[in-house]
Amino acid sequence: MRSLSVTMNVTLDGVVQGLGRPDEDTRGGFRHGGWGTKFQDEVLGREMARRMSRPGDMLFGRRTWEDFIGVWAGRDDGNPFTAHLDAATKYVASTTLGSAGAWQNSILLPGDATKTVAELKAEPGNDLAIVGSAALVRSLHAAGLVDRYTLVIHPLTLGVGARLFEGPAPLTEFKLTRSVATTKGVLIAYYERA
Repeated sequence: MRSLSVTMNVTLDGVVQGLGRPDEDTRGGFRHGGWGTKFQDEVLGREMARRMSRPGDMLFGRRTWEDFIGVWAGRDDGNPFTAHLDAATKYVASTTLGSAGAWQNSILLPGDATKTVAELKAEPGNDLAIVGSAALVRSLHAAGLVDRYTLVIHPLTLGVGARLFEGPAPLTEFKLTRSVATTKGVLIAYYERA
């Protein structure tokens, strides 16, 4: 059985929208895109590279997968993240996508994500990792399918934007297994289902 890990960049007030670029996710009139870039440092890079060094498959919601294509697919820059993403099997949970042929090694999981991901987790194979895809994470968390979280907590509040959990989340306990503070005040917290 595969495990499912989620890595999510989040502000102190729970916002997960538009970490990397001003135009990354402007839904709902969000104007604070790119809020995470000034917090990059060697410690954060090393921790994220550590996570990417393990073999595993990726799981995306449609919107995040399409955004990653624009940023990562077809790059030839020697970046270890590029190599990892290109080589990984990328599962795309979507009810609207017709095909996952736009990026090598991508497989479409059509229909209800909680059902298709539960089936995927039950199969033998590499563990699964989600980076971003907050709406998908919310539904998988509610279905009890998330085994681990890595929360990359940035020291700022935005007041507006999509949050990791909007509305009530089901009671689920996790235990802190490790934490790392960066030189820029970011806290990387690793949690496993208790």
